[in-house]
Amino acid sequence: MKETSIFFIYIYKLEKWGSAMRDYLIKPLVGQPYPMISHGKGVYLYDQNGNKYFDGSSGAITAGIGHGVTEIAEVIKKQAEEIAFVYRSQFTSEPAEKLAKKLSDLSVGDLNWSFFVNSGTEANETAMKIAIQHFQERGIQGKHKILSRWMSYHGITMGALSMSGHPLRRQRFVSILEDYPTIPAPYCFRCPVQKVYPTCQLSCATELERAIDRIGAEHIAAFIAEPIIGAAGGAVVPPKEYYKVIKDICSHYDILFIADEVMTGLGRTGAWFAMEHWGVEPDIMTLGKGLGAGYTPMAATIVSDRVMEPILRGSRSVMSGHTLSANPLSAATALAVIEYMEKHNLPEKTAEKGEYLLKGLQKVQQQSTIIADVRGKGLLIGIELQPFTKASELISVAAKNGLLLYQAVSGQAGKEDSALLIAPPMTTTYSELDELLSIFVKSVEEMMQKGGHSIA
Repeated sequence: MKETSIFFIYIYKLEKWGSAMRDYLIKPLVGQPYPMISHGKGVYLYDQNGNKYFDGSSGAITAGIGHGVTEIAEVIKKQAEEIAFVYRSQFTSEPAEKLAKKLSDLSVGDLNWSFFVNSGTEANETAMKIAIQHFQERGIQGKHKILSRWMSYHGITMGALSMSGHPLRRQRFVSILEDYPTIPAPYCFRCPVQKVYPTCQLSCATELERAIDRIGAEHIAAFIAEPIIGAAGGAVVPPKEYYKVIKDICSHYDILFIADEVMTGLGRTGAWFAMEHWGVEPDIMTLGKGLGAGYTPMAATIVSDRVMEPILRGSRSVMSGHTLSANPLSAATALAVIEYMEKHNLPEKTAEKGEYLLKGLQKVQQQSTIIADVRGKGLLIGIELQPFTKASELISVAAKNGLLLYQAVSGQAGKEDSALLIAPPMTTTYSELDELLSIFVKSVEEMMQKGGHSIA
C-alpha cells in the first residue's frame, strides 16, 4: 500500500499496477499521486477504490453533457469503424461539413466559416492568425498586434499566452511573450481603476480607445476577450453596456473583435453563445471545451463572411493547420454532442438551473463569513472568497467531501488564491443541484469552523 493525496489523503492498491515506484506520466504536479479513475456516469466520477465524486466543475468546464452518455459512445464507435482520420488537404468528410453547417446555423450574424482544431488554445491561435491575414489580404501589412485584457486566459502556447493577461501563467515565459494585455478587466467587484459602476462611465471599456490612440490603430488587427472571464477571474460578468462599447470602438478603428467562447460557448451560460446576452456579434468566435464535451479533443474558430471575404478573393487559404484538424471522428462526436444538447433543450434548461444554483449559493454567502461574492451566468458560477481564505483550501475540503471544484484566480493583480468556479454538467438535475449545495455548505462550514465560526 502507498499513501497518496489529491487535495486529501487517498489510498490505492499498488499491486494492481505493479511494484515500480517511479512515474512515467508527466502529471500536473510531477511526483504527486492522483486517484486512478475507473468510470463516470452523469454528474458522478468513480475511482478504482470505489470512491464517488460529484463533478461540480465538469472537469475543466468541459464535460457539459455529463459522463458516459450512451448515444455519444455509439456515434464514436460507428464513426471509428467507418473512418476515423483523413488528412484535410486530401479529403473532406461529411461529419466535418455537417458540423460546420450546424455551427453556422447556431451562430448569430454572418459567422458562417469554421476552422476545426483540437483545443481552445489552437482555436485562439488560429483566430489571431486569421485576423492578421484578413488585413494582409486587403493589402494592409502593419496590423499585426492583438490587444487583450488583464485578468484573461486564452491558452498556453506562445501566441495564445501572449494574448493572456494571466500573470501566474505568463511569468516563466514573460521575456519571450508579446505584451498584448493592455486594458483592465470589467471587474466591478474590485474595480482595477478604483471607480464604481455606473458612475465610472465604463472606464474599463473606454480604456480600449485610449490604448488604440497610444499604440496606433494602424498596428492593431484585433481585440480578444472572454465574454465572461473564467479561470483568470472566477466568472467575472461585465456591465450590460460593456460589449457594445467595445464593439463600437473596434469597428470605428477597423479592428476585429474576437470572442473567446472556449469556456462560455455551447449552452454553458444559458444561451448557445455567451455574446448573445449582450446582443453583440463578434467578427471571429472561438469554441473548445464544450464542443467535444470531453468525449473528443475538438475546438473551432468561427469566422464571419466579412472577415473571410478578402481571403476568398485572394489566397483562398487560411495559413494555419494541424494534422488532426477536422478529423471525421472528432467532427462526428462534436455534432452528436450538439444534437444531444438540442434534443434535451440544454441551453434553456441551463439558464433556469443556473438561476436556481446562483440563488442557492447566494444564500450560502449570506450565512457565511468567508464568501465575498457570488456571480456568473447559467451554470458558470464564480465564488470569490474573503482575502483571508484560500480557495485552494476550500477546494481541498470539498474534494474530501466528494465535490470537485475548479481553481481560479482573482484580485486586481490576477494572482490571488481566492476564487473558484462551480460549473456542473448542464444535464444536472435539480435534486443533484441540491446535493451539490449540501456538500458545498458542509465544506464551507468546515472552513469556517477552523476560524471559530459556523453557518447560522
